[in-house]
Amino acid sequence: MNKIKLLLKYIAPYKWQALYSIIFNILSAVFALISYTLAIPFLKIMFDRVDVIQHPGDFQMTVDYLNSASKYFLSLFIDRHGQAGALLIVSAVFVIASLFKNGFIFLANNSMAYIRSYTVRDLRRKMYDKVLKLPLSYFTDARKGDLMTRISNDVQEIEVSVMSSLTMLFRDPMYVLIFVIYLFVSSWRLTIYALLLLPVSGWLIGRVSRTLRSSSFVQQQQLGKLLSVVEETLTGLRIVKGFNAEKKMQGLFKDINEKYSKIFRRVIRKYYLASPLSEFLSIIVVMTLMYLGGLQALKGDTNMTPDTLIAYLIVFSQIIPPAKNITTAWFSIQKGMASIDRVDQVLEAEEKITQKENALRVKEFRHEIEFRGVWYAYNNEPVLKDINLKISKGQTVAIVGKSGAGKSTLADLLPRFMDAGKGSVFIDGVDVRDMNITDLRNLMGIVSQHPILFNTTFNENIAFGVNDPLQKDIETAARIANAHDFIKETDQGYENNVGESGNKLSGGQKQRISIARAILRNPPILILDEATSALDTESERLVQDAILKLMENRTSIVIAHRLSTIQYADLIVVLDDGMIVERGTHAELMDKTDGFYAKLRRYQAI
Repeated sequence: MNKIKLLLKYIAPYKWQALYSIIFNILSAVFALISYTLAIPFLKIMFDRVDVIQHPGDFQMTVDYLNSASKYFLSLFIDRHGQAGALLIVSAVFVIASLFKNGFIFLANNSMAYIRSYTVRDLRRKMYDKVLKLPLSYFTDARKGDLMTRISNDVQEIEVSVMSSLTMLFRDPMYVLIFVIYLFVSSWRLTIYALLLLPVSGWLIGRVSRTLRSSSFVQQQQLGKLLSVVEETLTGLRIVKGFNAEKKMQGLFKDINEKYSKIFRRVIRKYYLASPLSEFLSIIVVMTLMYLGGLQALKGDTNMTPDTLIAYLIVFSQIIPPAKNITTAWFSIQKGMASIDRVDQVLEAEEKITQKENALRVKEFRHEIEFRGVWYAYNNEPVLKDINLKISKGQTVAIVGKSGAGKSTLADLLPRFMDAGKGSVFIDGVDVRDMNITDLRNLMGIVSQHPILFNTTFNENIAFGVNDPLQKDIETAARIANAHDFIKETDQGYENNVGESGNKLSGGQKQRISIARAILRNPPILILDEATSALDTESERLVQDAILKLMENRTSIVIAHRLSTIQYADLIVVLDDGMIVERGTHAELMDKTDGFYAKLRRYQAI
């Protein structure tokens, strides 16, 4: 029930379209009933069983009056136009009723098409927006392939299994309700028999549907694992081939693919059981009613003549398809609910990095950055421990230490990619958690250790995050980053596509484009996470010189593994096991011959 409420929440913006669909479905059901009940006058004319009534009496909104009026007008038509003319009139009325019925079905389905397409559009947008809002720590546990499955396959499954079923749920109950009212009026005894038989059918169908949802959930999870293996294989194909691990990956993929196929077969088998099971049970109900109604007609029951019995069975038979559709729709919804569960897990994931109401707007950096008593833990394991550090405006601070010491984590706290568990990070005396997130990040330019490029042109990659940049500014940034020459050598220059993740470029070229991106942004604070690690010796020298010029009069935080690149830093901070163990200039730290920094320097010099 909670998932149905969740689905209705997605549909809520389109409630008027849903109302139109319901109204059109009611009207189509009314005209469908009119067309089916025309079998009674048709049969009466054919077998010359029309009762002659001189006058139906004064108008009354009762069943008896409506029966009398219909007999009166039918006898009048026969008297004036003969039996052939009356048959023609009945046939014409049938055609007109059918036209209205199908016209209203089209209008109802058109309203549902609007709801289906835009609800799924909104759901995909919410999923993508949520992915952008989630903290980086969320993605250390979540598999990219699984997230992609939720955004693509699960949302599509909701559209196919759930949204398409809403068409039947908005239409078929109206048909069933209106037809059942007619059946009660025609013969309440027969209708009660039918209603006593239907719950038994519903119970049998429900037994099957209960297991479908859980199986579908497992199926979607297995598909996520399958796509994760494909994504990891494509990303690490060079390593797979280099280590002759093709058979290992084939075995892994084969096992997961086999499990997925078995689960998928089980889900489809249960899904396909819905239609034949409901049809067989419906035939049992119809034959029971035919027998009981036939007994009433043979006994001379005035309310159940042969022609009214035939009309009754025609109308009841028209209940079977919508009732069957409701069953099928229920199975589809149960199947789709597993996808709603998986989508909801992402949409309801905690947004740890949130912006306070009336957050402080910040346009410039004036004085200093301060880490005050900062602790950060991942899965209850401390990564940073009681970090206290001040960085003055214009200062270049290098963060060094062994892998896993917490260097990148320390830098990630500044733009609020994650928040400190204890303590605070301040910019000009203001806690970064009190600042407008967009303004905070506008103060910073970031070059990561692993260059991230998008599948678009050099121009768009360099100008990423900058609105309406001038071409000359893009080219100036590229020149400073030593990227202009190799860009101009490509077929289309700055309009050349770099490929997915920049796969058309070398590692050094990708890094230089990332540096050009930071240079164009021209921020007051630079975060360089081993920005020169992927460059060859010549490019490193040129780019390092450019970065040193860029960092003049700017505040720079440089994360370095290669200590030769940061000896000119104003302050070097040495991290070990999440704690600051040393700080000072290069010369000061080298004077401590037994110090941590001096040992790291000697190891790298070997």
